[in-house]
Amino acid sequence: MAALAVVALALLTGGLLMLLILGSALVSGTDSLLRTKVQDVAALIHNQDAEEASLAVAATVKKDPLVQIIDETGRVIGASEPRLIKTPLTFLRPAPDESATDSVSVPGLLGDADERYVVVLGVDDEGRKYWVLAGQAIQPQSDTVRIVTWLWLVAMPLLLGVVGLSVHYLIGRSLRQVDTIRTQVSYIDAGRLSQRVDVPATGDELQALAVTMNSMLDRIETADQRQRQFVSDASHELRGPLTTIRTGLDISIADSSGETWRGMQPILAEETRRLQGLVEDLLTLSKANDEGLALRSEDVDLDDVLAAELRRVNATSQHRIVADLVPARITGDPVRLSQAFRNVLDNADRHAAGTIAVKLSVTAKAVVVTIDDDGAPVPVADRERIFGRFVRLDESRSRHQGGSGLGLAIARAIVEAHAGRVIAAETSQGWCRFEVSFPPMAPLAPLPF
Repeated sequence: MAALAVVALALLTGGLLMLLILGSALVSGTDSLLRTKVQDVAALIHNQDAEEASLAVAATVKKDPLVQIIDETGRVIGASEPRLIKTPLTFLRPAPDESATDSVSVPGLLGDADERYVVVLGVDDEGRKYWVLAGQAIQPQSDTVRIVTWLWLVAMPLLLGVVGLSVHYLIGRSLRQVDTIRTQVSYIDAGRLSQRVDVPATGDELQALAVTMNSMLDRIETADQRQRQFVSDASHELRGPLTTIRTGLDISIADSSGETWRGMQPILAEETRRLQGLVEDLLTLSKANDEGLALRSEDVDLDDVLAAELRRVNATSQHRIVADLVPARITGDPVRLSQAFRNVLDNADRHAAGTIAVKLSVTAKAVVVTIDDDGAPVPVADRERIFGRFVRLDESRSRHQGGSGLGLAIARAIVEAHAGRVIAAETSQGWCRFEVSFPPMAPLAPLPF
């Protein structure tokens, strides 16, 4: 009803404006015609004389508009019709070269009367004053406005009816489809995330709404699957060290001599450190999921960051470390960058056979760090999957050596937050390679979690 009321108001306003404009246009056209006529007669008076102008007016074949010439005494000295000789059309007498208008009633040939619109022009011909009058019937204009008014009054209810029925049908159909989508969405919960809404083949906004809704449900389902997998993997990882710690404590408590406790201390300490590292990694990923890691933005000497991490690895690793570093500077967070390189270097240390080679190079477009180890390269099919969470290509060896399966995922997140990228590759000698590249002085970007 509100839409119909708005349409009715618009039609009413538009109709009134149309009638006003139409009436004004008809009057303006009549006024322009009459002014042209009186000016033509005034030109005859100036060029010849009033008598010749009167004869010309009387000889006019077309009797509409009506024309009169009035002299200074108020006598009609010329008229386009004999019945106009006696009485002027109007008694308006404007000054020379000025005009005036009037609306008068003129007796018709059959005794009736015509409403006439009259234009009067004052004329000065060598000191003698005349007035030229021209009158045009306004009944046709009035009839035109009246007919248009009646047509509009008849057409408006019909048009409102058509609009009302159309709006009721179209909006009703649209609302039914919206209600269908709403009903289908209301049944989708955590246990039915695979369901989708029907997409109407309307080719309009409703179809776009349904497609967008399904796209949103796809993203929600994917995020839910990832979350469930993450919780499952995290629970599985936490169960191992917790079970070891609990079993060790139970055995130690049962031995009153204390020998078992002394023997279990190194194992429990190692499992505790492993559990602590896993919890810290989970907290890091959790922060990235919720609000993104807080990153500082400052100039970082990447060679210094790498050198510090290489010294740490060299102090604990049994492998030979070969480094080729050149000065390089980027924009970023030195603490997070150090964490990323630590994770990649620890991964290389776990899988190297005897040698780890690190090279830092600078080109015009990038700062590139390659971390190679002489262990088996990552298979081509797994070179993207390896950066997922809790992914291990060798489950038993990685877990035994302390890897949580989160290090490379965290490393990629940090590198990409610095507008860089990290990929797994293979060297020409068949070694395993991880290549990390940054734009020089790269700006920070949000973490992609």
